[in-house]
Amino acid sequence: ASATSSMCLDGLKISLPSKVPVAILADTDIIKEAPERMLASGVGDMVAKYISLCEWKISHILNGEYYCEDIAKIMRSALDKVAANAVGLAKRDPEAVAAVTEGLILAGQAMSWAGVSRPASGIEHYISHVWDMRAEEFGTPSDFHGIQCGVGTLISLRLYEHIRTLKPSLEKATEHAAAFDREAHFELLRRLFGKGAETMISAEAKDKKYDVSEHARRIKRIIVHWDEICAVMDEMLPTYEYVEKLLRTVKAPTTAEGLGLKDTVGLALEASKDIRYKYIASHLLWDLGEEIPEIK
Repeated sequence: ASATSSMCLDGLKISLPSKVPVAILADTDIIKEAPERMLASGVGDMVAKYISLCEWKISHILNGEYYCEDIAKIMRSALDKVAANAVGLAKRDPEAVAAVTEGLILAGQAMSWAGVSRPASGIEHYISHVWDMRAEEFGTPSDFHGIQCGVGTLISLRLYEHIRTLKPSLEKATEHAAAFDREAHFELLRRLFGKGAETMISAEAKDKKYDVSEHARRIKRIIVHWDEICAVMDEMLPTYEYVEKLLRTVKAPTTAEGLGLKDTVGLALEASKDIRYKYIASHLLWDLGEEIPEIK
């Protein structure tokens, strides 16, 4: 339902412009008979919106990025409806299947209305992109998009729990940015992605994620708006336990280990900010001068 299509091109996960459909027909009598893991995948893709909406609002505060509260409300309402129907989906109830299907279609529409992927995609999707890119390049394990996004959402919630405990320090953040070894980081990307890394590396000249002067601007705004950022996290993010219960209700995996990706979480988080230039949790953590915490 969106105006973009996500796919791999030359080893890099990208979004290409595509034509918005004139209409979408979804027959719940057919969809409810889908394999259990596919139904669970729909829920995994929907819970990801908790993260994406929060990050959209944070980037609006820090970077002045366009944000539409009306679109965010539509997505939150769809999320609430999916959560309320999780038990019914596990029983293949047609109304529950319709709730998830409608939510996924609304997510595509929301991206089209906003003109950006923010209403439906954040760091949790980039974690999934990392896994997809490595699977294509090296044949490592991968799963349905929504299954990976569900696990990515839980990982992201743990990351935000960690960020919520931090206090910004201008001195620490400035020293970290000045000492950052971008060439060593680029070599990490090459080891992680192979040929797909080169596009990410070349994009840095335009994006300036690691530029010291750009960092100086961002960290000052982070310090000024920290209480507001924390309030957004507190208001918009559910607990880890809440989302974990939702995913378990529909028998979806809840850990990277369950996907055969146990040792990739830290690397996926580290590389997530390089997939494309969108301000997400891993970028905020880098701006604060903090390392990626260990998350299972």
